[in-house]
Amino acid sequence: MTTAAIIVAAGRGLRAGGDTPKQWRTLAGRRVADWTIYRFRGHVDHIVFVLSPDDAAAWDEFQNSDLILAEGGVDRAGSVRNGLNALADLSVEKVLIHDVARPCVNTRIIHDVLAALDTKVAAAPGLAITDALWTGQQATVTGTQDRSALFAAQTPQGFHYAAIVGAHAAHPGGAADDVEVARAADIHVAIVQGDADNIKITRPEDFARAERIMGLNMDVRLGNGYDVHRFGNGDHVILCGVKVPHDRSLQGHSDADVGMHAVTDAIYGALAQGDIGQHFPPSDPQWKGAASEIFLRHAVELCKQMGYRISNVDCTLVCEYPKIGPHAQAMREEMSRIMGLNPDQVSIKATTSERLGFTGRNEGIAALATACLVKT
Repeated sequence: MTTAAIIVAAGRGLRAGGDTPKQWRTLAGRRVADWTIYRFRGHVDHIVFVLSPDDAAAWDEFQNSDLILAEGGVDRAGSVRNGLNALADLSVEKVLIHDVARPCVNTRIIHDVLAALDTKVAAAPGLAITDALWTGQQATVTGTQDRSALFAAQTPQGFHYAAIVGAHAAHPGGAADDVEVARAADIHVAIVQGDADNIKITRPEDFARAERIMGLNMDVRLGNGYDVHRFGNGDHVILCGVKVPHDRSLQGHSDADVGMHAVTDAIYGALAQGDIGQHFPPSDPQWKGAASEIFLRHAVELCKQMGYRISNVDCTLVCEYPKIGPHAQAMREEMSRIMGLNPDQVSIKATTSERLGFTGRNEGIAALATACLVKT
C-alpha cells in the first residue's frame, strides 16, 4: 500500500514561550520540525509538511526538498484538510497525521499504527492513564475521576485515506484531533500502545524534557566495508551505480560494483549482520551478474526493520584509472537515490595508491566505506 504522513506545523505554539514558534526552535542541535520530519523519513512513501503562510523562510527552504508542502488553514482541521488535499493525486491508501511538536516519536509507534491499518480503518497510539485523576477549582481538589477507561491520546493517528477525507468533509469543525473527526463519522478507531517518551512540546519546560529523552535514546553505530575487484576485458566499469567508460571492466560474480559493495558491507557491519556473501552467497547462481543495487537496497531495508536510520555514508575508491572526479557527483546522486538519502549525506571520493600495490599496477580497484546509523 502507498503510505503518507501529514506533519501539521502551521500553529504558533504560544504556550511554549519565546518569540519563535516552537517548531522552529532548536532542540538538541536541530529544530523541532527537522527532528519530526526525520522520524518519518524512510517509513512512508510521501511526507506532507503543512506550513503557515507566515513562515516564508521555511517555504523557501523546503521548496526544493522531497517534502510536499501545503498551506495551513485557519485551524488545525483546516490544515489537515489541506494536507489531505495535497495527496489527492498520489493514490495514497494509508495516511498518518502527526503533530510537529512530537519530535520524540519512535519507529515502533509509526510501524504499529501502519500495521494496524492492514485490518482497521483507523488506529492511533494511546497511553492508559495510571495516575489518580482529580477535579479542582481555585487550586483546590474538588473530586476524583475514574481512570479505568481513560487513555492519553498521541499521534501519529492513522487512517485509510478515503475514509478520513470523507470524515473531514462531513465534520462541522471544533474537533480536538482527527480521532474525534473519525468517530463522528462512525469510524472505529483501534488503540495501539503509545509511548511515554512521545511527548508533545507544549510548555517551556518541555524542551528540556525532550532533550533528555533524545539523550537517553541515542544509539549511534558505525560500520566499515572493504572490497576489491580485479580488472578484466571490457569497455567500462560500474562504480557506485554509474557506468564509467574505461578500457577494461571489473570482474566479479555480480556486476562487480566495488564501491556499492563496500557501502553495503559497511551498513551490514554497523548492524552486526555479516556481509554481502552471507546474504547473497556467490555459490548461488541466481546472483550471477546481479545488479549491486539489489544488495544495497536489502541492507537499507534491513536497517529500517531493525529500527535504524542511515545518517551518512562515506566511500573512498582507490585506483589509478579511471579518474573518479568527473563522475563523483553522479555517483553521489545515484547512491542517495537508492538509499533514500539526500546527496549531502553521501560522500564519494577517490585516491590513488601512488602506483604501489595491485591498484598502483592498475590491476584492479579497491573501495573503503564507512556508514553511520542512528536508532530511530
